[in-house]
Amino acid sequence: MPSDAKILIVDDHEDTLYALESALAPLGYQLARATSGDEALKQVLRGQVGLLLLDVRMPGVSGLDVVRYMRRLEQTQHIPVILLTGFGPDHELTSAAFGLGVADLLMKPIDPWALRTKVRYLFDAHHRHLALEHEVRELRALVKDHTEDKDHTEDKGHDEDENPATHRTLPHPGARVPVQRLEGAHTGELEQDRT
Repeated sequence: MPSDAKILIVDDHEDTLYALESALAPLGYQLARATSGDEALKQVLRGQVGLLLLDVRMPGVSGLDVVRYMRRLEQTQHIPVILLTGFGPDHELTSAAFGLGVADLLMKPIDPWALRTKVRYLFDAHHRHLALEHEVRELRALVKDHTEDKDHTEDKGHDEDENPATHRTLPHPGARVPVQRLEGAHTGELEQDRT
């Protein structure tokens, strides 16, 4: 997730947008706002949204419609969504929301402390998830380059490696990493085994 990723707050009531922005301001994240489902989708599709706080019932495109659309697209399907409702507990809504993979469903009025806690956790977890995906892509590219280099060398008919130190090798995914044993771990001592 880019460093300029933001939290998008979506509600058709100006006072609710202001209250949510005020509650989230202490976190220091970049905040953006939208007043309709259509506007929210446009911002999400432009990218750089790391979390969505979304009112369920809005005129036109509802919050659930926004989530349904997001879950169909690869670029938006993993963005965490917290749905907000002011209509009290609703079993059908809860079932539909969690069926679409929303992270949480909160009832208005929102407790600012609980909201900040949930938002911080979800936003940071999404950031870590994207960073891991980036690392996996880089490692796959390294493995692919290494395999292509090896195939290219074999195609030229080189039977022996001229300089083995220049070639990077990755361990086999099934390779076991030796575990460092601790002496006296059962007695509470933490000295490393020097074998």
